[in-house]
Amino acid sequence: MSKPIKEMIVRDIRAKLADRKDLIVLDVSQMNAFAQNELRLSAAKKGLTLLGVKNSLARLALKAQGFSAVDELLDGPSTLVWGGEDIVGLAREITEWAKSNEKMTIKGGVVDGQGVNAESVETISKGPSRLELIGQISGLILSPGARLAGALLGPGGRISGALKTMSEGKESGDAA
Repeated sequence: MSKPIKEMIVRDIRAKLADRKDLIVLDVSQMNAFAQNELRLSAAKKGLTLLGVKNSLARLALKAQGFSAVDELLDGPSTLVWGGEDIVGLAREITEWAKSNEKMTIKGGVVDGQGVNAESVETISKGPSRLELIGQISGLILSPGARLAGALLGPGGRISGALKTMSEGKESGDAA
């Protein structure tokens, strides 16, 4: 392959990755063509991108993007996977596929620019997603306010109920 063609491929990989900070490296070479095609179609439906790469060109492109931790993962046939809402969703999809197809192996990945191994990818898949974390944080932020409102409204509600009962008793002519 000539040098200008290699440079074009590296530029193309960099353009596809754009500003991504997370990706996973797979080995799908043992899968048959039908299984790989099914994997690609399923990934496309979920907004994920799979890219089979030549390791030397991928190293050049990824180093330029700031992914220096991927060097040891790019050994043998490699497929880069990125996309989705966040790294947790991506890791969940990949681990589900790996469980359903034993011929696909997870080599590792990059999370926010730092390299992780295959076991870490599986651990990440079990954690809460970005939206789940936002929900948990907002719940924690709102919790003290809800407790304060309950503390303020509780005694006032009791007094209001007692006054209402007393006024209803006087209207009906009963002595309280």
